[in-house]
Amino acid sequence: MRVPLSWLGEYVDLEPGTTPEDVHAALVSVGLEEEEIHRFDLSGPIVVGEVLEFTEEPQSNGKTIRWCQVRVAPEGAEAAADGGPAVHGIVCGAANFFVGDKVAVTLPGSVLPGPFPIAARKTYGHVSDGMIASARELGLGDEHDGILRLATLGLDPEVGTDAISLLGLDDAAVEVNVTPDRGYAFSIRGIAREYSHATGVSFRDPALAVAPIVSGEIFPVTIDDQAPIRGRTGASVFVTRVVRGVDATRPSPAWLISRLKLAGIRSISLIVDITNYVMLELGQPAHGYDLDKLTGGITVRRARVGEELVTLDDVTRTLNAEDLLITDESGPIGLAGVMGGASTEISDITTNVLVEAANFDPVSIARAARRHKLPSEASKRFERGVDPAVAVVAAARVVQLLVELAGGEADDLGSLHDATPDATAIDLPTGFISRLIGLEYTAEEVRTSLAEIGATLEVTTDGLAVTPPSWRPDLTDKWTLAEEVARIVGYDRIPSVLPVAPPGRGLTLSQQLRRTVANTLAATGHTEVLAYPFVSETANNRFGAASVSPGADVPQIKVANPLDGEAPYLRTSILPGLLQIAHRNRSRGLTDLAIFELGLVFRPEVGFEYGSAIVPPGAERPSDELLAELNAGIPPQPLSLGVVLTGNTVHHQPGQPAIAASWQDALAAVQQIAVASGMQIEVRQGSHQAMHPGRTAELFVTTDAGSEIVGYAGELLPAFAHEHDLPGVVAVAEINLTAVFDRAGAGIIAKPIGTMPAATQDLSLVVPVDVPAGDVRAGVAEGGGELLEHVELVDDYRGHGVGEGQKSLTFALRFRAPDRTLTAAEASDAKLAGVAVAAERFDATIRE
Repeated sequence: MRVPLSWLGEYVDLEPGTTPEDVHAALVSVGLEEEEIHRFDLSGPIVVGEVLEFTEEPQSNGKTIRWCQVRVAPEGAEAAADGGPAVHGIVCGAANFFVGDKVAVTLPGSVLPGPFPIAARKTYGHVSDGMIASARELGLGDEHDGILRLATLGLDPEVGTDAISLLGLDDAAVEVNVTPDRGYAFSIRGIAREYSHATGVSFRDPALAVAPIVSGEIFPVTIDDQAPIRGRTGASVFVTRVVRGVDATRPSPAWLISRLKLAGIRSISLIVDITNYVMLELGQPAHGYDLDKLTGGITVRRARVGEELVTLDDVTRTLNAEDLLITDESGPIGLAGVMGGASTEISDITTNVLVEAANFDPVSIARAARRHKLPSEASKRFERGVDPAVAVVAAARVVQLLVELAGGEADDLGSLHDATPDATAIDLPTGFISRLIGLEYTAEEVRTSLAEIGATLEVTTDGLAVTPPSWRPDLTDKWTLAEEVARIVGYDRIPSVLPVAPPGRGLTLSQQLRRTVANTLAATGHTEVLAYPFVSETANNRFGAASVSPGADVPQIKVANPLDGEAPYLRTSILPGLLQIAHRNRSRGLTDLAIFELGLVFRPEVGFEYGSAIVPPGAERPSDELLAELNAGIPPQPLSLGVVLTGNTVHHQPGQPAIAASWQDALAAVQQIAVASGMQIEVRQGSHQAMHPGRTAELFVTTDAGSEIVGYAGELLPAFAHEHDLPGVVAVAEINLTAVFDRAGAGIIAKPIGTMPAATQDLSLVVPVDVPAGDVRAGVAEGGGELLEHVELVDDYRGHGVGEGQKSLTFALRFRAPDRTLTAAEASDAKLAGVAVAAERFDATIRE
């Protein structure tokens, strides 16, 4: 909401020298969020000038200019406001003014919005000593039909008068953000009341300055709402008044145009400007109909199937059965609370006006505005709640301005329908607000604050019965009343108390591990990113899930109203989004990437069905049974980690060739994650439909409960890399961190450093080529027992000396006893025990 200071000053006393920043600070203290300050962004000297004479001079480019002599100082004055002569020679390209017209002249040294500084300059063979300005050049509007003739605004000022103050261009407006629960603040009336609360100055209610008009003859109005929403009819108040003999061609006065402009509304025509002015002033949208274009009376009803309406923007709209309409005998003439219809539009030939001010159901108006993508200043107010008591006053105020400014005459014809329900009192127990806010409020402070916002108070046996004012539909219970008391008395009175963290609480183990993993990857050169969780069905089928076997059926969840029709599914894998990010970065010249994402994936089980439970309202605590039913309709959402590396991991430099990313880097990232989570992640050769055969590893974690696959690592298939315009090798890894963290126990447990001497031996085993080295290593480790401290694969040999279809795996073994020095025989026995297990499981033999 934008509030011109001159307008605000009509209803509250602004201290001399009050700046927009001061007003902002005051409104912030009562809970309104400051936005911007709006000014006309021009400076003088800009004065009233009179065109004495002009000569039209055709130019070679086909344009005709006028060489004008303009008096810019009062009669008898020797100099103008800029120190120059009283008569200035000015070149002007417009042709809509005449000798004797008074115009706005920007003298040298002035600055127009843009900024556009004005100076004397030579043009078209003359020295133009200033400029005759149009309304758009002054910032008064968007129209640029030619020079602004002050007579068209009903002005006949003395020559040399300051045009900035004359046209209201010295005003400024403060803009505040109005929350949805405080619709009353979408008016000068509401903001003035809030400024009064903040500063203590007296408030003059503009609604009390207008006497409601009592109709003699009744204009026929019918409220026929057969489909009320939430028990409320579409229109609880509907007021009509008639003004005859208006002159629709009269110009809007300068003060009205400048105030509307500062408030963010452009001037259209006098009658429309008046209805907009009253809407801003009182917060009540009003609408004017050309009475002579109406057929019969008015009926407020819901739309019928197949009905259409041409709105004021000349768009034909197909109506919905929930749309609330204003109709006459010809059919729909307006979308209630949103926009009027073209058939009864005010025009230059309008002489008789039917003024309408109503109170419409907020839900109906909000839905209609969104359904037709037609937000308006009126709908913005109605959907937040408009004071039902101000409609009669707003209609009378429009009539008053039509009489004063448009030369009309108020008619006795009109109507009033008022079905506003009686306000309900709210019980406010004594001491409740102090207990809730944590600050001791006196009974006088409570009564004064509630009376100040307009509430009616009645003393009861246990406190107060508070009836909120008609403009505050957001005050519905004792808690909202407590908020008002805290706001009016002052938020600064509420003490700041630092809560004491209870012992034994903090980050859970899963949260700690998540942060540790992310910090570890970031510290090792990876960049964390966030990808959209929406993917195509093809992407889900291609990448499956981190802990689902390749080719297995991966059920998917399709979004009912997706943002992108080509990506309507929730992701089952992190990798598709990471590959899109890699593609985007590479297209912008970033070729060396190491990125990762920690995020949820969505993995419904086979046969998963969406939940059918109805979500309860926010004010009602759902039962345990309902919560269980709601949770049953939510698919598992494990935390997953994806890593993508492409380009070079080591850059080329003197003496050091570049090293491209490969599957080794993906496995290195996996090992970093294993160290960070305190888990042993086993790597075995595997396969995946999206990864390179022979360069794919399955990732396992093993506990007492058994071994479980938690992800994959390796190189992306070249064909899929090419689809994303990623040349070369693309290394990827994905791990189901939920599965890893569930088995992480208490995290990393430090092991004591052995003080006894270690015995080291090598072991070379010959096994079939299709036996994974990791399985052989696990067998050797199992057989070696407690004395085997460490086992590591150091060589994989295939060739001369090894039989066809076989390979030689060499392991480095380290044995140590915690309490003594091992003998060579003890180490050898442990090694042979490992050989025995490998021989039994894989037909392994010791290489000679």
